[in-house]
Amino acid sequence: MAGENSPTRSRTRQTGFIGSLVALASALADFFESRAELFATESKAALVQFILVAVCLVAALLFFAFGYVFLLATAVVAVAHLAKVSWLWTALAAAGLHLLIALILLLIARSGIKRPIFRATTAELKKDREWLKNLETTNQTRS
Repeated sequence: MAGENSPTRSRTRQTGFIGSLVALASALADFFESRAELFATESKAALVQFILVAVCLVAALLFFAFGYVFLLATAVVAVAHLAKVSWLWTALAAAGLHLLIALILLLIARSGIKRPIFRATTAELKKDREWLKNLETTNQTRS
């Protein structure tokens, strides 16, 4: 690397103010080029790290879902055995309970979506628009 002839090193050096400006520009270009290379290298490493974390999270969610299904199946069979009822009826009751909970959660989510967000920010932006409109009409009447 030290023996390489880069474009900035192979140029003949000028003296004086212009030479100093050229040297400064060359040094800045080298600086930003090295930082861009460093950023590119670290970006690739960060992408690999992000993909690894995403894969681990998806796998954990998948294993959690399978664990929940097996736990639920075990609970259905246990309740059916203890109550001396067919496991089909117990499974149907568990499915109905899950659907009811899902419906309740969807209704809660729908009411949350309908509620306006950023009310204070929206009100301030509305005041700003009104102020700008009034400012514009004030400037037009002065002209």
